[in-house]
Amino acid sequence: MEAFILHILLQLQELLVHLQAQFAKYFGYVAFIGTGIAFTLKLLMGGLCLGIVIGLVLSILRYNKVGCTFINRLISILRGTPLILQLSFVYFIAPGLIGMKLSIITAGILTFGLNSSAYVAEILRSGIESLPKGQCEAARTLEIPGFYMWKDIILPQVIKNILPAMVSEVITLLKETALITTIGGVDIMRTAQILAAEKFTYFMPLCIAGVYYYSLVLLVEYLGKKIEKSGWYAQNI
Repeated sequence: MEAFILHILLQLQELLVHLQAQFAKYFGYVAFIGTGIAFTLKLLMGGLCLGIVIGLVLSILRYNKVGCTFINRLISILRGTPLILQLSFVYFIAPGLIGMKLSIITAGILTFGLNSSAYVAEILRSGIESLPKGQCEAARTLEIPGFYMWKDIILPQVIKNILPAMVSEVITLLKETALITTIGGVDIMRTAQILAAEKFTYFMPLCIAGVYYYSLVLLVEYLGKKIEKSGWYAQNI
């Protein structure tokens, strides 16, 4: 009986040691892949800010009938060609045209920003067209400067209408940042690939990367809902 109990205790001890080793191993996986989050967020924030600025400029110019043909063609090209092709063009070909080598992070932000600007411009266009036309005409009649007309009258209402679409665009951009691995960027996806190649197993590293991406998506959705409920964008309506 004592021998049997001793055997059970030894088995339990071996199981605990094994579980500790497995936990330490997987915790190391999680920590290593997590080092790519900062790079992913830099791409996301940089590309998003650039995309919003360029998209807003394109929308205002197109609304004022300035360079409509060029803007429409640019948006069509950016939306109609694969993002990985645009990324390769900016990183491999553009340096030869401008005579300056671009870093991976710079090429990524430029590419994701330009690509996102086309979608942001279309989202803004739909939001602007949803507004009553009489508002802009009334603003011009009252001689309200264009800057204040856009800042205080048009954009607050447009943001309210397009916020769900913009959240979807942010989520799409977040997932598209994984393409940076094709030019050597060490983001979440790349760290997972490095770990998979080192450990000769793809299942757990890719699952961990998927959890990281999905967690970031949930965070974006949560922030979008909080912004929508707060209504800060509508204070000046």
